[in-house]
Amino acid sequence: MRAVSANLFALIFLCALASVFYVWSALETRLERHKRRFSAPGGGAFHQGLPADLSAKTFRVLLAVPPAQRPHLGGRLEARNLTDQTVTAGSRDYHVNGDNKRSAQRVGSVKLGSPVEDGIFWSERLEDLLHVGFTEEYARAWREAARTNRIVSLEPGCGRISNQLATFADGTKACVRYGINADQVQGETLTYYLASLLGITNVPPLILSQVNGDSEQWAAVRTRIDGLQWSDRAVVSLTEWVSNLTGVVTPAPLRQESSGLHPVLKELWNKTTEELLELMQWSDLIIFDYLTANFDRLVSNLFSLQWDSRVMERDTNNLLKTARGDLVFIDNEAGLVHGFRVLNMWEKYHSTVLNSVCVFRRRTTQRVAELHRRRDSRKRLLELYRDSEPLSPELGFLSDEHAGVLQDRIDRLYRHIVHCKGKYSQL
Repeated sequence: MRAVSANLFALIFLCALASVFYVWSALETRLERHKRRFSAPGGGAFHQGLPADLSAKTFRVLLAVPPAQRPHLGGRLEARNLTDQTVTAGSRDYHVNGDNKRSAQRVGSVKLGSPVEDGIFWSERLEDLLHVGFTEEYARAWREAARTNRIVSLEPGCGRISNQLATFADGTKACVRYGINADQVQGETLTYYLASLLGITNVPPLILSQVNGDSEQWAAVRTRIDGLQWSDRAVVSLTEWVSNLTGVVTPAPLRQESSGLHPVLKELWNKTTEELLELMQWSDLIIFDYLTANFDRLVSNLFSLQWDSRVMERDTNNLLKTARGDLVFIDNEAGLVHGFRVLNMWEKYHSTVLNSVCVFRRRTTQRVAELHRRRDSRKRLLELYRDSEPLSPELGFLSDEHAGVLQDRIDRLYRHIVHCKGKYSQL
């Protein structure tokens, strides 16, 4: 009898521990998203209190799957010379497309012209109104400055405990990603450079750095590094921190009860310009997450519908928005490397999300068509990565198998766009 009681007590104790771990994981993700809504020191007002809903929507446990062996690049390569750039890296003016007049035009109902042209493309008028997020010039200047900027403090604030919010000597901030395994840092980094290839400017600029308490960049936080138990010489990613961001709810055309985002959707004619510009960015996001097989955003919401019918009514994972309405794609660690490794678990959801969209940005589809035609996505991504990132040999690149998966997904995406064109070209 005593043995039975002891076993029962042990079982109850283990269940309690599992419950605590589950709740903590959910809180960690929600707290990170909430903290990004606070303004930087000296900034404006912020939201008070935590969101009422703290239910878990993330699948971080999958990120702990042991990584496969990966090849490393050859010799060390120098970064491009960025000294001729004039953009100030600490500035928040990271857009260049559009003036105050155009910004005013973003709000209000669409009165003239169709939001879609040539069957499946967002209209040129809308393209002219959409801000460029992190421009190429801005990103280069930020990366150049961040490589030499001294880190003066590290504190929680970028998701899981192993990551840290770094403050530079000039007051700017960056999220430091110290991965559970190398897949996370590599996925985050290569996803950033794939976005550059596609002309998608919603991803904050990123650099790699090697943790070294004796280096000038890390010396001021040596004690903090020891406390975090980070491995010496570990390669971490630093991504620009953008303050005053808010959560983003999945728009109605992309929810489960809708027929999808397609050119004949009557609701498009009733949308405000601001709403249409957000939908344009969503169409880029869906293309982006499909190519990278990133399951930790809209796809995870779709998966969660099995037990949470209202998940689409809450903020989308790893997606935030500026006060001006620009979407910011954050925390892309699940993309490419890890996303490809667990692809069999998520592919049906990726396909469902992609098939729900048949309206695209013309520029993005042109980039996809070129990568399909030339079939050189591996070569071009590798060249951009190693030419831009001095530590690329240390972190490595996609395996041949995963590079093949990327090209295959580009080809599938191209065929989907052609299918949509054929279906709606007569409109």
